[in-house]
Amino acid sequence: MTTAKIALLPDRGVVSVTGEDAAKLLQGVVTNDMAAFDNGAKAVHAGLLSAQGKIQYEFFIVKSAAGFLLETARDRTADLAKRLMLYKLRAKAEIKDVASAHTVAAAWGGDGDAPQTWQHPAGAPDAHRDVCWFRDPRHPDLGLRLILTTATDWVIGQAGTAASADAYLAHRIALGVPEGGRDYPLGDTFPHDADFDLYQGVSFTKGCFVGQEVVARMEHKSVVRKRVVRVSGPGLAPSAEVKLGDVVIGAVGSVSAGDGLALVRLDRVAEALDGDKPLTAGGQPVEIDPAAIARYRESVASKPAATL
Repeated sequence: MTTAKIALLPDRGVVSVTGEDAAKLLQGVVTNDMAAFDNGAKAVHAGLLSAQGKIQYEFFIVKSAAGFLLETARDRTADLAKRLMLYKLRAKAEIKDVASAHTVAAAWGGDGDAPQTWQHPAGAPDAHRDVCWFRDPRHPDLGLRLILTTATDWVIGQAGTAASADAYLAHRIALGVPEGGRDYPLGDTFPHDADFDLYQGVSFTKGCFVGQEVVARMEHKSVVRKRVVRVSGPGLAPSAEVKLGDVVIGAVGSVSAGDGLALVRLDRVAEALDGDKPLTAGGQPVEIDPAAIARYRESVASKPAATL
């Protein structure tokens, strides 16, 4: 049996949305479909957009005993709670920033990733009932996320081998899955640019949500010219500019031991490859995930380029 690695993620926090209209409130504003919970889902990946279709907040929505928990960047929990309050109007829902009472962790690499002891460990205090875990919906190999109360942090040592947040970062980068605020700027990135369409972050069938018209237009009519993709090269560093010659075509986000993620102009990368022109990041040669370039070329063959 392979033991899971478990890492605390101190940069992640939690907002709670409870009350009889909680699901209806979220359904009207987030990018994904709350109907997934009626079909047995434990969590969905989603975002809250501006009217112009750009990601303001990225989060997981998790079903809890009292309603829903939204796991998001810890430094944005208060802002997310305030923003949701603007949409509340007369809805019977309560929205709270509960980051101070919760810890977020990730688990990966084990047999099934989630032994039952995580839910009901022998001799556990009553607080163990507050352990909330779900399989990360973005990629089947990412493993699990856990939302714990501060009283249940002890479960980490009972369920697997403790690992660092940097180890989880390397795991996420290897799978090519971006995170808002680290791999693309919140407030200035479209969902397709952030790979929401590739990693289960948006529903194209649910109907209206904030920014939905822009997202639908990019999905059905436009080539996505800019995306977060895997990159590799010597000396990669967060925030390093990706360049084609002297022209900046992107920026590096998360980095781990020579591998990273970067938001880049794929049309310019294709131009570089076709013309045998050098691509660099931080002044050093950089390679772009060939699978991302192949997807871009396939899209170009069937759609016009995006004008957004």
